[in-house]
Amino acid sequence: MENPKTFVCISNYFKGSEFLIQLKRLGNKVYLVTSEKLRDKPWPTEFIDEIFYMQGHDTEWNLEHLLLGVADLMKSNPIDAIVALDDYDVEKATYLREHLRINGMGQTTGRYFRDKLAMRMRAKSCGIPIPAFCSLFNDHDINTFAHAVSPPWVLKPRSEASSSGIIKVFDIESLWIHINEMGNNRFKYVLEQFKLGAVFHCDSLVLNKEILFSLTSKYLATPMEISQGGGVFRSSNIPYDSEDDIEIKKINEQVIKGFGLKHGAAHTEFIKCDEDGQIYFLETSSRVGGAHLSDMVEAASNINLWKEWATIEDSLVKEKNYILPKVNKGYAGIVLTLSKYQHPDLNSFSDPEVCFKIPLDYHVGLVLKSDNSQRILELLNNYVDRLLRDFTVVVEQKKVPKLH
Repeated sequence: MENPKTFVCISNYFKGSEFLIQLKRLGNKVYLVTSEKLRDKPWPTEFIDEIFYMQGHDTEWNLEHLLLGVADLMKSNPIDAIVALDDYDVEKATYLREHLRINGMGQTTGRYFRDKLAMRMRAKSCGIPIPAFCSLFNDHDINTFAHAVSPPWVLKPRSEASSSGIIKVFDIESLWIHINEMGNNRFKYVLEQFKLGAVFHCDSLVLNKEILFSLTSKYLATPMEISQGGGVFRSSNIPYDSEDDIEIKKINEQVIKGFGLKHGAAHTEFIKCDEDGQIYFLETSSRVGGAHLSDMVEAASNINLWKEWATIEDSLVKEKNYILPKVNKGYAGIVLTLSKYQHPDLNSFSDPEVCFKIPLDYHVGLVLKSDNSQRILELLNNYVDRLLRDFTVVVEQKKVPKLH
């Protein structure tokens, strides 16, 4: 019988349970490193050999302590793979791999999937269309950009996740007020032209640098709109082989190959500019998309991104062939919002298309599936009005207290 392989999984957030369960079901040793604040979360402990808890606020851990702990574990457990389950864990995983000489993404490649400036510079060098951007290192460069590129602009933290900490700016005076307020932290931001348009995301599985699966979806309310104005998050996958689907998948492949992702899951975002109709790359990440988008992807395609990512990781360390399950070409949508109730009563959402109700305290989350994309859009729009009337609560976005 084959000896079990050992995986160390890192997560600052309570997520990835399906990944951990699948790894264990495939006969592996599974160790989890997470934050002390997540000790009481319902981790699937029967599928985890041991959980190690790191001290620290939010996503900040002492990397030297992390390294010492994992190196100590290696004394009696040879580690075959280290996996980062969330954006903020990518640096931790690359740091460990580099020090312990474990196969996988290194620190240079890792920056392309975490650092928004590195992403843009890499995309530009690969000929991938992107909005105009500028680092905040040099005053002259900033002024040159501001005079050459028409506003509005956005100031984006280089290493925050999703839309956290983004500032929209409409003139040079306001731009310099914000930059001066940043003080010595200004280098942690990137300046970019804001383009108005529809925002899409492409969720992928990758093996040996080849995209095995991808699904293109459109945000009906973008993460930036939700984080800054509140409201109801919505997304649904777009018609297969449509003009937008073909173009986005083409650019997505350029991103995956150009950025050097060899295997795993990826969530990449694009915008179709209203002004010129062109599709531009916005950002990417080497993980499963958040906000329960994986549930929507599974409803549309029959592909569970977490389980298949785990199976890909397993196939690599065991040097086995990986076979993607049969892909369904259906349609799905998701609607998610903060709720004024801890356990909202969702019995009134009884349409046959409702296939999953997301079990999150103080949230309303519904996943819909159908063979008809228009039916999904019709229901999502209908549900928004009902949610705003009966459930939704708006919470002011917190300022980012400490940049990563």
